[in-house]
Amino acid sequence: MKLTFTYTEPPLPVLILMIVLLLVQSTWLFLDARKRDSYPWLWGIWGLISLPLPSIMYLIFVRKIFRRTRGRNDNDE
Repeated sequence: MKLTFTYTEPPLPVLILMIVLLLVQSTWLFLDARKRDSYPWLWGIWGLISLPLPSIMYLIFVRKIFRRTRGRNDNDE
């Protein structure tokens, strides 16, 4: 039994949507990383390559969205 796979091109609207999403993601990553002095060119170029992994990694490692905030009753002393 021989398996064959064929490649079909995505429809034009899907391709345009992907290009727009990649450009928006890359621009946002570059501008926000430049504002925070966190390797803007790296984030901008990586944002052009794939979607949505660069944004997720940026939010975790640069913006630190899972950082624990200290409440009023948290005392380390």
